[in-house]
Order: sequence, then C-alpha cells, then structure tokens
Amino acid sequence: MDLSDPDSVRKCIREIQPGLIVNAAAYTAVDKAEAEPDLAMMVNGTPPHHGGRGEAAGCRHRALLHRLRVRRQQSHALRRGRCDHPINVYGRSKLAGEEAIQAVGAPHLILRTSWVYGARGKNFLLTILRLARERDELKIVDDQFGAPTWSRTIAETTAQMLAQRRSAAALAEVSGVYHLTAVVAPPGMASPKPSWRIRRCS
Repeated sequence: MDLSDPDSVRKCIREIQPGLIVNAAAYTAVDKAEAEPDLAMMVNGTPPHHGGRGEAAGCRHRALLHRLRVRRQQSHALRRGRCDHPINVYGRSKLAGEEAIQAVGAPHLILRTSWVYGARGKNFLLTILRLARERDELKIVDDQFGAPTWSRTIAETTAQMLAQRRSAAALAEVSGVYHLTAVVAPPGMASPKPSWRIRRCS
C-alpha cells in the first residue's frame, strides 16, 4: 500500500475490510516538508480521510491515529484544549489528517504525542547517542520544548485503550483527541519520576 496514492489506500481497505485501523504511519521530514507540501499533505492529511470514508462504504473499521504535532514555538507546555496553531507545512498536514477523521464521524481515537524515540529508525535520542560517541563536545539548539516519548509506551497504551473498548459502540463513547506524552518538568524545575500520561483534550 502506497500512502502517497489515495487509490492504493482505498483499494487496500476495501479488499481487507478491517475491523480496526491503527494508523501509525506518517510523513515525518519536518524541514523537507516545506519543499514537498503536496506530498506531506497527501500522506499525512489524505489517507486517514479515505480510510474513514471506507466506513460509509461498508468497511467495518474504526480509525485510530498516532500523530506527532508541531505547534507554535514557545517555552512552556501546551495546556489541554488549546487551539491548534501549526507553525509549518508539517504541522498543517497533521492537523488536516485529524480534521479529516473527525469529519467522517466514525468512532475514533486521535493520540497526539511528541518527540517519539525508540531503538530503531531515526530519532533524537539515537542521534545524540551517536554524536556522543563521535564527538567530545555537543552543541544542541535550545529553542524547542518537548516531551520525549518512548514508542513502546505509545504502542502499549494504544493496545490497552483498544482492549478496554472492543466494540464500535464502546469506542464511540470515548471518541476524541487525546494527548499521550511522557511527563517532563518545565524549564528550571526538577524532572519528576519518569512517567507518562494520557489526557483527553476534546
């Protein structure tokens, strides 16, 4: 299935007719998205919409998204319920994907997370570990505030949420947007015991 090809996504859903869709895929090249806005929007903003339309076409599925959001740069954590203020093409494409799912009206969970890291792939943690081995001194930008979140935490939490809401009716009761991130202390404060939280914001 090619996420840059809506027909490919639609065809796959219609053939499989899944009972559940967990969409953890995304266009994640934040800077490159400025030069590829159409591709970023196609991958992040369009496939979830076509997946949702499958519900109306008879595919028995519920849509769930994992989303990494880029918001207005600021020095403090965002509060629940804050308005969306995408600061770039990448952020706008993510928001478009959320709005597409919500517009369909099918039972769904949208999990907003941040700075995802894991043992594989490309992520900030692995980059820093590699640079620490290669260099005696590291210079890192300090104009961003985020909560690094382990990919395993996201996967396990997703599984737990779905296990508790096995039917479409049960999922419909909690449909909405949630923030799922690690707990990180604001600048200048001591870091709390490593933990994570999931909070509903809509």
